[in-house]
Amino acid sequence: MSGGGQDEDWRRLEPRTMLAAALVLCGVAGGAALPAFLSLTSGSRPVWQAVAWVLAGAVLLVGGGTAADWIRLRRTRYRVGPERVDLHTGLLVVTRRSLARERVRSVDLTANPLERLLGLVKVRIGTGEHTDGESTLELDLVARAEGEHLRRVLLSRPVGAGEDTAHDGVLASLDPRWIRYAPVSFVAPLLGGAAAGAVLQVSDWFGAQAEVLHWIGDRFEDVSLLWTIVDLALLATAAGMIGALGLWTEMWAGYRLEREPGGTLRVRRGLLTARSVSLEERRLRGVELVEPLGVRLFRAARVDAVATGLAQDDDDRHGDLKNLMPAAPRAVADRVAARVLREPEPPTAAPLTAHPRAARTRRLRWALAAGLGPAAVLAALGAWLTPVLLYVAGGLAVLVTPLALCLALDAYRGLGHGVSGPYLITRSGTVRRSTVALQRAGVIGWTVKQSWFQRRAGVLTLSATTAAGDGAYTVYDAGEREGLAFAAEAVPGLLTPFLEPAGPAEPVEAAGPVEGAQPVEATGPAGPVEPVRPPETPEARSTSG
Repeated sequence: MSGGGQDEDWRRLEPRTMLAAALVLCGVAGGAALPAFLSLTSGSRPVWQAVAWVLAGAVLLVGGGTAADWIRLRRTRYRVGPERVDLHTGLLVVTRRSLARERVRSVDLTANPLERLLGLVKVRIGTGEHTDGESTLELDLVARAEGEHLRRVLLSRPVGAGEDTAHDGVLASLDPRWIRYAPVSFVAPLLGGAAAGAVLQVSDWFGAQAEVLHWIGDRFEDVSLLWTIVDLALLATAAGMIGALGLWTEMWAGYRLEREPGGTLRVRRGLLTARSVSLEERRLRGVELVEPLGVRLFRAARVDAVATGLAQDDDDRHGDLKNLMPAAPRAVADRVAARVLREPEPPTAAPLTAHPRAARTRRLRWALAAGLGPAAVLAALGAWLTPVLLYVAGGLAVLVTPLALCLALDAYRGLGHGVSGPYLITRSGTVRRSTVALQRAGVIGWTVKQSWFQRRAGVLTLSATTAAGDGAYTVYDAGEREGLAFAAEAVPGLLTPFLEPAGPAEPVEAAGPVEGAQPVEATGPAGPVEPVRPPETPEARSTSG
């Protein structure tokens, strides 16, 4: 494509877009026709008149929508020149958008089942910046071949003479056995609840909700209330597991992760809705291994990218751009993470430094407060109002407290931090455990926090600030000496202004020993360093970079 100003350099969207819009509107009209017909015939209106009104409304909807799409098609044009990508659209308000090609960082292709049938794709061109949509161009819709051509042209990068091409090609592909992790994800119970709610909602639309509830009551007429609740919960869970299997199949069928020449990671997946997500490798700052509780029990994890420009949009349509692979065995996830980072060994599998026992004590106290606090409130209300609340308080304390304590111990075992080559590693969480390998060169600042309770326990919280991913990755409740030594080692010189050199002329009193923690001496440009005592305020914060 040339970048001249001639009219022939401009291109229009695919004319088959009108057919796609017309078919969608036909489906909408068909779905609305039955309720409208029933509503019209419920009164004294004749059947033929109701049919005429429904048909007239359907024709108006389909015709008007198709005409509006034709106008949009005629008023939209785009051009890819040697330096810029331009998009002009609009009728009353004309919008002219332009992006510099050197700033283009992603070209993502999506197509729903109807668009795939018609050979169309939606192209989303992004720069990886966040300026309320001003850094993104969307072409809705173009031919599939045109979309692939745009992706290749806009993301093509020359391969350097000394560039490593040993890790190019396919990095991971779908293993059908990974589907066994779908039913144990958090999606399953959510889908089960959604299914139950959908049944009640649809029955209410047709005025049959009372009959549905009566039918369910008849099925459990001879069953106690407790077992009725348990049976309904099991049925909803089973429905959710089936739904999770279907959702996983739709999302990850045909999955393939590959690195293209020039350093572009591409993820292709989708059964009905095809997705092709491209990530320029120079935007990558690390990876994150995510282990939800159910998936972790089966020793599996998924891999997400830590990269700039991948935050979720306001409408949350592209919140899954960071997913590099679905839940897979942990060993497989580690290998894929190493391939993505071009490392011989996975940084996410590196040994980590455990946190002091004070961190465990803090979590056990939180667990006891979460389990016994509400029970104590209910017990007080029960003594004042009704004895029934006393039984509820006892049951809550017996059921919730042991579970909270187990989760607290698991959360403590999951804490860890360390350095592996060019990456700093941090791990935390229990319901959702996360292991992040972040490039040390990508850290632009440190945030050190220490509450009054943390100061008494001899621990602090460190957050590595970065322009990628979530913006900051945190090391929770590390020992004072160990945490500051880790920060000084991970990014030398960044935290040095906030550390005091320990010299023989002016000995500095070291922080008191932390129970269960091994003393570590941090070394910086000025020699051995000691942590500075934070001021006596509820929270101390220091940043650099």
